[in-house]
Amino acid sequence: MEAAIDYLRTKGLAKAAKKAGRVASEGLVAVARDDAGTSASGVEVNSETDFVARNEQFQEVVKTIAELGLGANGDLAALLATDVPGAGKSVTDHMTDMVATIGENMSVRRTAALSVSEGVVATYIHNAIAPNQGKIAVLVALNSSGDQAQLEALGKQLAMHVAAVNPLALSKDSVDAAVAEKERTFLIEQARESGKPENIIEKMIEGRMRKFFEEVALLSQTFVIDGESKVEDVIAKTAKDLGAPVTLEAFVRFELGEGIEKKEEDFAAEVAAVAGS
Repeated sequence: MEAAIDYLRTKGLAKAAKKAGRVASEGLVAVARDDAGTSASGVEVNSETDFVARNEQFQEVVKTIAELGLGANGDLAALLATDVPGAGKSVTDHMTDMVATIGENMSVRRTAALSVSEGVVATYIHNAIAPNQGKIAVLVALNSSGDQAQLEALGKQLAMHVAAVNPLALSKDSVDAAVAEKERTFLIEQARESGKPENIIEKMIEGRMRKFFEEVALLSQTFVIDGESKVEDVIAKTAKDLGAPVTLEAFVRFELGEGIEKKEEDFAAEVAAVAGS
């Protein structure tokens, strides 16, 4: 019996290894929160097909991993090494077993976590497939001593805004320097092609960079909920209504498969190849 178990385990691992090279850009992003609502985690767990993402067994595993993400505090290596309750093995080993069972390459791609000393970390899932699981996941951390229900409502709206607009940074000052320099270079080259003198170009670039920062930084963006207020003004108004300061500490946005180079498959050719093999 022990020899049989070892054989099956070996076969399962071999099966998983064969699938490890396949592109896994489907799957689910998921969120989990602690009972107090002051900490939350987000994870992306990939599979090869959307069909597997709709598998209840896969969804249950994703739910568990998202909950374990609260303890990992945004550390992917720590999350992968965490024991899965009831499984008697780490997340990494459990995923290897899942690959062998379901028959597709799967992986935990990334995780993040936010927490506040007081206030809320609001969560939002766009295109939800299962509770707290879908195609876009957002966390928004609001630090405040104000009424938690009102903070929750604001956080939910801000999270929806982040899902829709996909800001690059929290504030103008936190925009990545390399991203800003790339945009500046592009705008300078674009302006020079118009034939304008350098002194005019310099003034043009100043104005266009100000507009760029306003468009990509969350706090200076136009709030999608009302289409006219700046996000920072919406937060200031809520703080006034609450009678307590409200600080938007951070946000996280995970979109399923972003940044993964997807291989275009010729399905007809693949079926023909299988039929001829």
